Amino acid sequence: MNFVSYQDGTLCAERVPLVEIAERFGTPSYVYSRAALELAYREFDQACSGRDVLICYSVKANSNLAVLNLLARLGSGFDIVSGGELARVLAAGGSAAKTVFSGVGKSEAEIRRALEAGVLCFNVESEGELARLAAVAQSMGKIAPVSLRINPDVDPKTHPYVATGLRESKFGIAYDAALPLYRKAAKLPELRVIGIDVHIGSQITDVEPFVAALEKVLEFVDALDATGVHLEHLDLGGGLGIRYRDEAPPAVKDYLARLFQRLGKRELRILFEPGRSLVGNTGLLLTRVEYLKHGGAKNFVVTDAAMNDLLRPALYDAWHEVLPVTRRNGPAQRYDIVGPVCESADFLARGRALTVAAGDLLAIMSAGAYGMTMSSNYNSRPRPAEVIVDGKTAHLVRDRENTEDLFASERLLP
Repeated sequence: MNFVSYQDGTLCAERVPLVEIAERFGTPSYVYSRAALELAYREFDQACSGRDVLICYSVKANSNLAVLNLLARLGSGFDIVSGGELARVLAAGGSAAKTVFSGVGKSEAEIRRALEAGVLCFNVESEGELARLAAVAQSMGKIAPVSLRINPDVDPKTHPYVATGLRESKFGIAYDAALPLYRKAAKLPELRVIGIDVHIGSQITDVEPFVAALEKVLEFVDALDATGVHLEHLDLGGGLGIRYRDEAPPAVKDYLARLFQRLGKRELRILFEPGRSLVGNTGLLLTRVEYLKHGGAKNFVVTDAAMNDLLRPALYDAWHEVLPVTRRNGPAQRYDIVGPVCESADFLARGRALTVAAGDLLAIMSAGAYGMTMSSNYNSRPRPAEVIVDGKTAHLVRDRENTEDLFASERLLP
């Protein structure tokens, strides 16, 4: 769903003019569409119809409480990678019993809190973590539900920073080492082995790496069955990409159909961990032009949003479409769109043809995933507000930080 459109020459999110959002809530602000979010979830859910599937939304993509609450109301489970994300899920009305705990560095305190809450499963990523989990569970008199995240050494054909299934990755347990570790886990009374997990990367636009990973996982499931270790679920992770520019990811229904076809009639519950594919194209970053800077080599649009607000372009050289909120007549010029942060890597877009003036508003599109969650206070910059539009109504779902917030927890020496 494309939730933005020009109405009378002004860009609107659903039926709310972005000019009004800037006037009410200031800039920079993240703006999300309730309708687009709900449509994306329902599309995924409906494509799983007839199967025993649990969708576990990947909280790291966008962890705003209102976003999590909307997904929980739709029936979503959650994929978390920290104790903080667990706290967010619970505060948003999500169910711990529908939450899987992933991540390579779970602390003892995080494991304890997750066991107290009653999470569905721990996706274990190392032998050391397995030992820690067993020890904590024993000290609490609990039995921890576990799956092992295996590393299938499959190339996801994506940016190297978001490839997680290769042999050299920090994630998961080496394919060849996983079988003896499963046998060990199955003998520990503090653990209950219930599943297997695989996640090969993010922003993947080809279904074949997913199928290749599934093939290796199913071989492994059969090997486990032969040794008497019978699983309850298969967690196929997430990673399906979206269109930022000219990518052509498979439709959700086609991606799932290929996987279900290969699964056949196996009696295993299937878990998915979509993140970006649910929220990426449901949000934008609204920013105002502070200055135009024309030079011999380059022209710059200097905005009030910066790399601390949206890190993806600086970190991945990622491309986001940029739309003027109000269309202007006149010849376009090419600009790099940059922020006020004192780094040469502080850019939101490069080489964009725009007809623009100081004071204009710009919408940085496809910013619903890995936008606010990766933001920081670098250069002592308060983080943006977050707004959800619902038809004609705009709801403030996160206050803009103020300068005092930045050092409220700091203390001077006596």
